[in-house]
Amino acid sequence: MPWIVIFTFVATLAICGIVVFVLVQGGSGEIAERLSHLWHFGAKRQEPSFPDKQRARAEKALVKVATLIPPSQKTVSRSQQMLIRAGYRNPQAVLVVRGLRILLPIVLVAIVYFTGFYEENPVVIIALAAIIGYMGPEFYVTQKVRSRQHRLQLSLPDALDLMVISMEAGLGLDQAILRVSQELRFAHPELSEELQMVNMETQLGKNRLEALRELATRTGVEDIKALVAMLIQTDRFGTSVAQSLRVFSDDLRVRRRQRAEEQAAKTTVKMVPPLVFFIFPALMVVILGPGVIAIMQQLLPVVSGAH
Repeated sequence: MPWIVIFTFVATLAICGIVVFVLVQGGSGEIAERLSHLWHFGAKRQEPSFPDKQRARAEKALVKVATLIPPSQKTVSRSQQMLIRAGYRNPQAVLVVRGLRILLPIVLVAIVYFTGFYEENPVVIIALAAIIGYMGPEFYVTQKVRSRQHRLQLSLPDALDLMVISMEAGLGLDQAILRVSQELRFAHPELSEELQMVNMETQLGKNRLEALRELATRTGVEDIKALVAMLIQTDRFGTSVAQSLRVFSDDLRVRRRQRAEEQAAKTTVKMVPPLVFFIFPALMVVILGPGVIAIMQQLLPVVSGAH
């Protein structure tokens, strides 16, 4: 009997240890994060890795290059707004991008010159390298902005559903925004970050309406702008926020379905160039090629005999 008790106790401890180890090492939920924090509590702070150090040095060098030619305030504000919409909130990100736009054309022109690639057409190739180097960083930031806005637009219906449920359960608008930002931390991190920033601004003393306007300006997504305008009107007129959010959520789903139908209708037009330039020529070669070869084999002896 004592052996059974001891065996059960040891087995229970082993199972508990395995569960804790799995949660700490491979879990992705909130419990795993807390256990991992407790597991590594008191450990020494890790030194930055070699790629991180090199990245920091490159950023410092690009900042120094950007300070050589001071830009206008209008250009800085526009670049900063684009970088914020792309998800880069570091104040030095504007200088890093500007340093890239100054340094990258010089590097590309030097590569083209020293490799001898410019000899075929010096003026065009050197000018093209300089233009690509100057416009490349801005094109990259623009693509990041579009990608992030697309993710925000796709995550908005889920956030609205959670917000409606939270407010119907008795939470206020600020508490609902905080709760939704916590729930969407893993599924939609971009929208969760934006909502957490709204909550932080309201906690620091900013008016809720101003914080919502800042949200619309930061993201630049039309659906979020419409949501903010609806919340502002609801707050001014004193109507039910939960009912307004439910109506807006239904309208948003209708608009999403209409956008999907629009994209589906455009597929037939978008398929015309690949069909004409790539698929039809190959089909013509496969279908008519053997017939043309047979006709040439029959006609060539006759023509040569006639001559």
